[in-house]
Amino acid sequence: MSDDPTAPGTLWQAQPAIDRAIGWVAISGGLLALGVAALVSISVLGRWLFSSPIEGDFEFVKMATALAVFCCLPYTQVQRGNIMVDSLTTRLPARGRALLDALWDLVYAGVAALMAHGLATGALEALNSRETTMQLQLLVWPAIFLCALLALLLVLSALISAARLIRSGT
Repeated sequence: MSDDPTAPGTLWQAQPAIDRAIGWVAISGGLLALGVAALVSISVLGRWLFSSPIEGDFEFVKMATALAVFCCLPYTQVQRGNIMVDSLTTRLPARGRALLDALWDLVYAGVAALMAHGLATGALEALNSRETTMQLQLLVWPAIFLCALLALLLVLSALISAARLIRSGT
């Protein structure tokens, strides 16, 4: 196996495709958030004008908001858009800061893996118990399962951003 990170078949060559996929997932999350905003607006207008809101709107809002957030987390990670406090590390050399940031990215990947595991377990439990929403009786496991998959994408994103920091040193 070659030590060259740009050799064919390595993760480094797959990164542009992964970055594009992460971008499309984030766009999907943004569109989902816009859809939620439209749903809430229409429901409020229906309630105000006709005393007839959209039935179960809060159930859609709850699930869609969770999905939208999980869609955007991987993009935020690879773009280095998360909040960082660096007041104690500003005097470190660039390489030291990069390695410290990479360490925290690895910690974040571990936390995201725990979230993915918890979500996957919750999805299986909801599937087995046939859990549904209160009003519309929608199955909840698909939304939880999608959040678990998106948490796995967050794990991958955090690992990629850590690898980039380690590789570049800045």
